[in-house]
Amino acid sequence: MRPRAAVLVIAGSDSSGGAGIVRDLNVLADLGIDALCAITAVTAQTHDHVVSVHHVPPEIVRTQIRAALESSVIGAIKIGMLGTGATVSAVADCLARGTQAPIVLDPVLLSSSGGVLLDEAGQAEMRARLFPLATVLTPNIPEAASLCGTAPAASREALLEQARALAAMGARSVLLKGGHGAGAEAVDLLISMQGAPQWLSSPRLEARCRGTGCALASAIAAALAGGQSVEEACRSGKRYVHSLLAARSFC
Repeated sequence: MRPRAAVLVIAGSDSSGGAGIVRDLNVLADLGIDALCAITAVTAQTHDHVVSVHHVPPEIVRTQIRAALESSVIGAIKIGMLGTGATVSAVADCLARGTQAPIVLDPVLLSSSGGVLLDEAGQAEMRARLFPLATVLTPNIPEAASLCGTAPAASREALLEQARALAAMGARSVLLKGGHGAGAEAVDLLISMQGAPQWLSSPRLEARCRGTGCALASAIAAALAGGQSVEEACRSGKRYVHSLLAARSFC
């Protein structure tokens, strides 16, 4: 019998459990997906702020990824916090040679409290090395603006312009998340180099929770590992996170 595919999570830890690899693994377990992990950074955080960050040496990150790729059938890869340009390069080196699995890249640049989690040099390395490997790139509005070097999008036209700019940097598809926007609907934009833009809407909830981006990217990776298309995976991931927020089982 063919072993079922697992999701490899490459991300940092969060001592509060609100985000990062703890959130990723909880989501994958909830969805019944096996998980492997490569830890890129160890952070000391509360729900209000980042206390300190220890970056795992890039060679150890490489070793973790290589060992994970040898250990199980990998159905998808989710990338979260990387922290440094050197770690971005280490991850890109491994994935460019080591797997054909779909990759969900969540470009974690800032903590919810505003702490910098990837500097400008690291962002440049991410654009150059990881965007071309990404099946789905999942920035929120502030992250998309930072990666594009522009102001945060405040209209559908601006969202579309930034999503297209990010796709032009190499990602096969971009899910630009609208949770930081305004209005009664939380509207995400999914684009790829083929097909028309897709606007994914759900009622905006008042809940303010950390780790929603981690949860969404992990849920998308789980769906891709299960054989769903990118559009199906993004829609099912959005429904999953919305259901958690609506049930107040997330915060």
